[in-house]
Amino acid sequence: MTIRVLLADDQALLRGTFKMLFESTGDMETVGEAANGQEAVELARTRHPDVVLMDIRMPEMDGLDATRLISESEDRAAVKVLILTTFEDDEHVAEALRAGASGFLGKGARPEELVEAVRTVAAG
Repeated sequence: MTIRVLLADDQALLRGTFKMLFESTGDMETVGEAANGQEAVELARTRHPDVVLMDIRMPEMDGLDATRLISESEDRAAVKVLILTTFEDDEHVAEALRAGASGFLGKGARPEELVEAVRTVAAG
């Protein structure tokens, strides 16, 4: 099974790096890239990813609000959100989980940890 990943981060360089990482795994494909939370919500609706890799701080709509909208929508019920952020404190973790995120990882994680986290979240 191929895991369909949507990348949501306002930094194009990071999105490009994540895309290369996921495309090299053999079991993941990137189905879209969003530079803000509003784009992430729209792409989650139209591209049907299995997992959205979501940054917290983005322009127009932050990742927590986007996660909430994705998680609460019936047509996106199968979409899982993995938060990837520099904000690793307990408050942000708790808020992300309340918003409906299925997982939370700091941007200091090793590439293999990120790949495994996506697989774990996709598997439920």
